[in-house]
Formats: sequence, structure tokens, C-alpha cells
Amino acid sequence: MRTLLLWLEAPLQSWGAGSRYGRRDTLPFPTRSGILGLLCCAMGRGGEQRDWLATMKHLPQTVMAFAPADRQGRPARQPLLQDFHMVGSGYDAADPWQDMLIPKKADGRRPVGSGTKLTYRYYLQDMAYACALAVPDDMEEEIASALVAPVWPICLGRKSCVPSDRVYRGFFDHEDEALAHAGILAGEKRRVPVFKVLSGLHEEGNALCVNDVPVAFGLYKRYEDRTVTVIDLPVA
Repeated sequence: MRTLLLWLEAPLQSWGAGSRYGRRDTLPFPTRSGILGLLCCAMGRGGEQRDWLATMKHLPQTVMAFAPADRQGRPARQPLLQDFHMVGSGYDAADPWQDMLIPKKADGRRPVGSGTKLTYRYYLQDMAYACALAVPDDMEEEIASALVAPVWPICLGRKSCVPSDRVYRGFFDHEDEALAHAGILAGEKRRVPVFKVLSGLHEEGNALCVNDVPVAFGLYKRYEDRTVTVIDLPVA
């Protein structure tokens, strides 16, 4: 088993865990469901993917966050961007094609009023993340090929968040080697480390419980909880 290094960089990213209905929050770091979903898109794996997700369920994953550096070399993190979003607004119900884009009730009928849904969506701005994920040897070639030439477009949390640089950065024998390579890449981009996210409970840092371990994708998604530890990194 070797370590896959993903470089996740974009003007906007949004990694939701447990967001429902009108408020779509984002965690300050990539979720496990988001990372595995990205790999599924690259490989063209649709549907529930229960067996594949069960294989990947307990594999180690470490994330490092990098922010742009200011003139003094300190991290210059941007505030969350809030987007007021209207779903189903502005369509002509008399047009059969446009009518399909207007939200309906469970029985298929139009609700009283316009049916427009108001949502508030939150995005991380100008961040980059290095994700080191352990991958079984028999999946290495398939994943590498898929990330170079994805079957379906890959995104960083939400479909509107398109990567601004290459995501696939290779396989490494050890996690430390992968993260060291990410540190070199961040230095070339004038980015400084802000924090890292480790799987499990550790003595230092802040422990969080996040509901982001996918059991099943597809129409009826299911997730389980996991514990992560967020460790702030000192400014050099």
C-alpha cells in the first residue's frame, strides 16, 4: 500500500458535511466523502459503490492546508464567501422543458406558489490542500490513470468549484514523503502551511467528530462518523 498525493487548489472550494436544505456550510478542510467522491468521478464509478467504499473506509488520510503568504510571509486567509442562491427561479412553467427545472413535491405536483427554493451556500476562498491518502496496490494504476484523464469532471466539494491546477501529484512509498513534496510545491506557489488534519484522536490539537465517511453514494447516500484531529501549524 502506497500513498496518493492530491493537490486541491481553486479560487473557491466547499466541503460540506451534514449540510441540508437551505444552508450549505463548508468545513475548513476537505472531507473524506469529498475525496472519495472525487476519485469515483475520475474513475467513472456511479451508483452506491458500497463494496469499493468499504475497501477504502479505514485507510489513513492526512490533509495539510496552505494559505497565500502576505509580504511578511504570514498566512493571508480570506473569510468565507456566502452565496445567496435561488433554485428554480425564473423558469416558465408553461414550457415543458423549463418546468422540469422548477422544484416539485414528492408526488410530482407543483407546490403552492412558485416552488422556488432559497439557499445560502458557503465557500472557502483561495485555499490549497494537500491530501495524502493510502491506496491499495491493486488500485494504484486505475486511480492514477483516471486522475490524469477523468471519466467525469472532478470538482473540489461542489460542482461549481473547479480545480485551478493539476490534482494528481503521484504515489509515494510513505506519507511523509508525499507531504514533503507538497511542502515544496506550496513553497513554489508562495503558500504557507496553516494546519493539518489527522485521522483519529491525538494528544495535541483539537478533536472533531465529522459525519463524512461514505457507506453508500447514489440516490440514497449514507454516511458514518469519524474522529479527526486538527493541529494548527506555527508560522515559520
